[in-house]
Amino acid sequence: MKSKDDLLNELLDREAIRELPVRYCDCVWRGDLDGLVNLFAPNGEFTVKGRERSVTQKGRPELKKMYAEALGDLSPRPFIHNHVVDLGGPNRASGRCYVELRSIARNMDWIGSGFYEDEYEKTSEGWKFASRTFTRVGPAPDGGAGRR
Repeated sequence: MKSKDDLLNELLDREAIRELPVRYCDCVWRGDLDGLVNLFAPNGEFTVKGRERSVTQKGRPELKKMYAEALGDLSPRPFIHNHVVDLGGPNRASGRCYVELRSIARNMDWIGSGFYEDEYEKTSEGWKFASRTFTRVGPAPDGGAGRR
């Protein structure tokens, strides 16, 4: 049986981890590129899986460049759902959450949906994304985020 201190530490870790996707969406909505990339570990990576190929950026400078381009034309507005967290020890965890994407540039029309598979690590700065992989689910409307 776990001690109360162990249970409390697990709850605090889960809460910090669950906050990452929420802050991610908030940063996307506000266009806060520095805040967005600082949610990742210094060597963190982001992968977009498409039907034909996958593209990965690694490290905060590459991530910032990618997000600057990705947040441009469509002005995406993500909505996160159903976040599941699996603790893997004191400094590692994994999780999944589901996302619906809408475009402010298109009157909040749906531009895609999918899910994130995340690996988290506890750093000296707190919990961060070690890796984040986005997989699109279903066809996107013409011109939507799913063309990648």
